Amino acid sequence: MIEVRSDLCTGCGSCVDACPFGLIDIADGLASIGEGCNLCGACRDACPADAIIIQTDGEALSADDSYRGVWVFAEQQDGEIKDVAYELLARGRELADTLGTALSAVCLGHSIDGAGLIAHGADQVYLVDDPSLATQQEDLYAAELVRLVRQHRPEIMLAGATSFGRAFFPRVAAVLKTGLTADCTGLEVDTEKRVLLQTRPAFGGNVMATIICPARRPQMATVRPRVFKKNSPGVARQGQVVRVDFQRERVTARTRLLGFVRDIAERVKLEDAEIVVSGGRGLGKPENFAIIRELADALGAAVGSSRPPVDEGWLPYAHQVGQTGKTVSPKLYIACGISGAVQHLAGMQTSDIIVAINDDPHAPIFEVANYGLVGDLFKIVPLLAERLRGE
Repeated sequence: MIEVRSDLCTGCGSCVDACPFGLIDIADGLASIGEGCNLCGACRDACPADAIIIQTDGEALSADDSYRGVWVFAEQQDGEIKDVAYELLARGRELADTLGTALSAVCLGHSIDGAGLIAHGADQVYLVDDPSLATQQEDLYAAELVRLVRQHRPEIMLAGATSFGRAFFPRVAAVLKTGLTADCTGLEVDTEKRVLLQTRPAFGGNVMATIICPARRPQMATVRPRVFKKNSPGVARQGQVVRVDFQRERVTARTRLLGFVRDIAERVKLEDAEIVVSGGRGLGKPENFAIIRELADALGAAVGSSRPPVDEGWLPYAHQVGQTGKTVSPKLYIACGISGAVQHLAGMQTSDIIVAINDDPHAPIFEVANYGLVGDLFKIVPLLAERLRGE
C-alpha cells in the first residue's frame, strides 16, 4: 500500500521526476499516484518532506513474482570490461538456468561495447554510455543502477568484490533497502524458495557462513575475483543490447572526482599472474623469502604468501593468498613451506597446476597438489631456480 500524507506533502514535484513509470501528478498542490504503481519506492526516497509512505509485507515481497532475472554488474575501467564480469557471467548463467530465468549484464561507462558480454553468456545487456560515466563516480553509478533496478526488478544482482564494487554496491543496497553479502566465495540457489545461498568466510576465515536474504529483493552479493572461471566466448550467441539514455541532470552528486592516484606500492598483481610462487611459515624468517623471489624471477612469476608471514610482517598484505587475502587462479602455483590450511586452499585451489614443496609428507597441501616434492625447501627451491636460469 502507498499513501501520500496530505499534512506533509508540499506539492514540490520531486516525486513526479523520480517515478520511472510516470504515474504521479500534482493536483491541487498535492501529489497523486495513479494506478499501476509497483511500490518501487523511488518517489518515497525522493520526497524531501517524507510525505510518501509505503507499507509492505516483507515475506510477501520475497515471493513477489514481479522480481525475476539474474543481473551481473559488468565493471569497466577506461572502456575495458574487467575479467571479474566475465567470471560472474559464467556463474550467473548457471544460476539463471537453474531458476529458469534470464541473465542480464549492466554496464555503465563511455565508449564501451556490450557484444563481449553477450558472447560470455548474457541474454541481454543494459548499456548506459555517457561521457559523464567515463570515470567511476559512485554517486552517478549508484543512482542510475537503482533506477534500472526499480524499473526492471531483478531477483538477484552480482558484482565483483573489487575496490570499486565494494564501495559502490553497498550504496545501491542501502537505497533499495535490501541485503548485501560481501566477498562471497560461493553461490548456489534454493530453487524451491528462489533464495540465493551466499557463502563467505567469517571469523577471520575460520568459519564458512552461508547467508540468505529471504525477505527483500533483489538479493545482492559481491564476489571475489578469480573465484569462478570465465567461459570461452560463444561467438554465435545471440542477445539484445539495450542502450539506456543517461540523464545527468536528474542525479545530484555529492562528490567530485579530482583524479586517480595509482598505488605504486602494490607492484605485484597476483590476480593477473599466470605463475605464482608462494611461501609460508616454513620459511622461518623474512630474510628467507629471498629464495622465493629468486624462483619467481626465474619463472617470471608473482610472489605470494600464506597468511602467517603476512601477519608477522614479513610481506605486505598485497601478497596474501587465501580466504582473507586474494583469490588466484594461475596456470602454475608453487607452494613452498605451506602446510595447506583450508583458508589458504580456498584462495588457490582452482589453479591449473599446483606444485607443493614441504618436508612434511602428511601436509594437507599434498591432497590438492598435482605434483609434490617432499624435502627441504632450502635445498629444492634454489636448485629449481638454478636449473631454470640454466646455471
